[in-house]
Amino acid sequence: MPWKECVPMDEKLLFIADYLRANTSLTELCLRYGISRKTGYKWIDRYRRQGIDGLQDQSRRPKHNCFALSYAQRQAIVKLRTSQPGPLGPKKLQALLKQQWGEEQTPSKTTIYNVIKAEGLIKGQRRRRRVHPTEQPLRNSSQPNGLWSVDYKGQFKTADGCWCYPLTIMDHASRYLLAIDVYNSTNFKEARKSFERVFREYGLPDRIRSDNGAPFASTGVAGLSRLAVWWIRLGIRPERIERGKPQQNGRHERMHRTLKQALGKEPAANAHELQIQIDAFRQHYNTQRPHESLGQQPPQQNYYPSSKAFPSTLPVASYPPHWETTTVSSNGLTYWRGLRIYIGYLLVGQIIGMHEVAAGQWEVYLNETRIGGFNEDEKGGPLNDYISLKVLPMSVN
Repeated sequence: MPWKECVPMDEKLLFIADYLRANTSLTELCLRYGISRKTGYKWIDRYRRQGIDGLQDQSRRPKHNCFALSYAQRQAIVKLRTSQPGPLGPKKLQALLKQQWGEEQTPSKTTIYNVIKAEGLIKGQRRRRRVHPTEQPLRNSSQPNGLWSVDYKGQFKTADGCWCYPLTIMDHASRYLLAIDVYNSTNFKEARKSFERVFREYGLPDRIRSDNGAPFASTGVAGLSRLAVWWIRLGIRPERIERGKPQQNGRHERMHRTLKQALGKEPAANAHELQIQIDAFRQHYNTQRPHESLGQQPPQQNYYPSSKAFPSTLPVASYPPHWETTTVSSNGLTYWRGLRIYIGYLLVGQIIGMHEVAAGQWEVYLNETRIGGFNEDEKGGPLNDYISLKVLPMSVN
């Protein structure tokens, strides 16, 4: 006797017939036919709306397809996108199209996106390498020079059409503004020039807090930059706020708001004129403007210079006698015990210390700042002698 052939359409008809007889519950009926309740409800709904024809297999083709749109529809989407003062995304374009075409004729957000992307109206964003975060949580300081904060106050456009970037340095505890210098870029050389002058005048702090932008941080080992390496060599610990959390440098951000209000909306004639205005603001902010958290005293009455003077030459890095020390070569590698360990080009020429914390496991330091670690067993490369430094959160030993 031949096997009885089971056709999906017949199964659906039998299911609907049993459902209409109402001899059993829908749950038991679905179990009998080996389908989910969701599928059962779907077949019932289609039968009610379309009759037996609704039980036929439905097309899986999307309701809207950018290639199925007419040329006129595609051009209308492109025109709507390009005619707006600011480029609108698919969600807003769809809302505007519904006003013109109605709900049924308006394509989906995905279809609209595909149309404007095919027309070259959307450019892909390059994925940015993220800076490795510093060790958390950040610690505040109640004493002057325990913590300084630094940042660039956005950008100002002067009347002559040039962009200016004021570099601001402030003592955390006293709110004393150590410097506000106007530059036309955010590069290392100019930032170091400001810090050299401030260090000579006020001495060295214990820590300097910044965001994750240049020139304070980079995508190199431990997020260090040339400026941060210089701070570490001076005995200063750099620390960085978390991405997207400017409130971790809230006192500095509040000072920036006061600075912006003081400068007003009328742009300065040029960078020199802007520096004159900013110098006047700094003088008033430090010596006259009362601060509520300081008992309505100005910052100058609560600040005093650091006892740590700025040295004429960089101190030689020193480590405990039981540590291993090695120098980073010009290619960013250090050669140690027959191994090639990649430290990074930013530390070329630096003497680093290595502390064994377990058998074959080492932590690497620059002065008191931990910059990474490695395991002797994790070797690779053609000669099985290459190790790449694992990035670890910066820490004080």
